[in-house]
Amino acid sequence: MILLISIFACNSNSSNADSVEAVDGQHKANVKEVLQANAYTYLLVEESSDKFWIACTKQDFSIGQTVYFMEGLPMENFESKDLNKTFDLVYFINQISLEPIPVTQADMTAPHGMVKEAVKKAVQVEKAEGGITLGDLFANPEKYKGQTVTIRGEVVKYNEAIMGKNWIHIQDGTGNENAFDLTLTTSAVVKVGDIVTFKGTINLNKDFGAGYVYEVIMEESELVSK
Repeated sequence: MILLISIFACNSNSSNADSVEAVDGQHKANVKEVLQANAYTYLLVEESSDKFWIACTKQDFSIGQTVYFMEGLPMENFESKDLNKTFDLVYFINQISLEPIPVTQADMTAPHGMVKEAVKKAVQVEKAEGGITLGDLFANPEKYKGQTVTIRGEVVKYNEAIMGKNWIHIQDGTGNENAFDLTLTTSAVVKVGDIVTFKGTINLNKDFGAGYVYEVIMEESELVSK
């Protein structure tokens, strides 16, 4: 089986292969099966003698088409509730095209902002009763490792339905210039600008594969109020 790297959203690109330089590291495969879910398209593809599943945001593909795609994040035993199907292994793909992807269009960014630096917002949010601030958390993350904490903040970024979770970034105006933005995963639905209170478990150095690691993340977060 090939080894792929990171991604979640999917961009379909079209280019003239004779006039542009194709980016290195892309994969070329033949579509053997297509499954459509509410938000994602799942493709069983064959590259050389290997068959494997890939997934991208929903779009139209047909059996027999040749697709080109960039690296993807491998997920084992991934359950699609829409399809009522568990994939032994599926790769979530960022870029996919019916023609070779040119260097000028190659997207090397990581899923939901793991590579891009967060921008500190001008927010001031009061600490939740019985909770902690982001400043408290980032000042001594080891103290809270594995602990369930309550944190209030303003939603500054929201990505829905990635690997069966919603990914939220919050800020509360505390922290320092290097640590002020917390990523959390949840099933709750919110929107950018909401003032929210979440209760969840703090994990450190969480590795999602391909070298993408969150130094601090709150998981299994429950929305207390908004």
